[in-house]
Amino acid sequence: MLVFLDFEASSLGKHGYPIEVGWVFEDGSSEAHLIRPAPGWDDWDAGAEAIHHISRAMLAAEGTAHEVVAQRMVAVLAGHDLLASAPSWDGKWLSALLRAAGLPRHTLRLRDTEEAQGDTARAILAPLLEPPALDQAVEDVLTLVEVRREGPPRHRALADAEDERARWCMVRDAAEARAEDLRAAQSAAQ
Repeated sequence: MLVFLDFEASSLGKHGYPIEVGWVFEDGSSEAHLIRPAPGWDDWDAGAEAIHHISRAMLAAEGTAHEVVAQRMVAVLAGHDLLASAPSWDGKWLSALLRAAGLPRHTLRLRDTEEAQGDTARAILAPLLEPPALDQAVEDVLTLVEVRREGPPRHRALADAEDERARWCMVRDAAEARAEDLRAAQSAAQ
């Protein structure tokens, strides 16, 4: 199953670390966790805090131990297709979390949400179109959804993961609508 995942971090610096993770399965079920920092995680950027509004005090009071979050992620997400809008950044935070918990950094892997959007549109339209018309139709669907995209990221892990799922659903729905139009046109031509 597809899973849309997002992290918030203490900073974008070399020693930044994950402070929140959220994920949403394609069926809409979700989880989010504030992450209490591991020993040695101390890089903090006040500018990043001003964006995500998660304070060190909040992490200390409400956060779950980093190793517990990592173990939960592996238990729930292993075997699923994990997607992120910024897989290089989110992959960095995922790797840091897994390593700090003593787990292999490649226990879970991410791929780009945009790749999954294209794969979904292609799978829906492929029975009806041949390349290059298929390629153009997929591009048209992706462009339509991008034009309809609403607002910037909210910079909370679960909200941003939900936005990614919503965009994927828009791609799926737009591709299905296009497929229905193509089937209707093919029926009318017969």
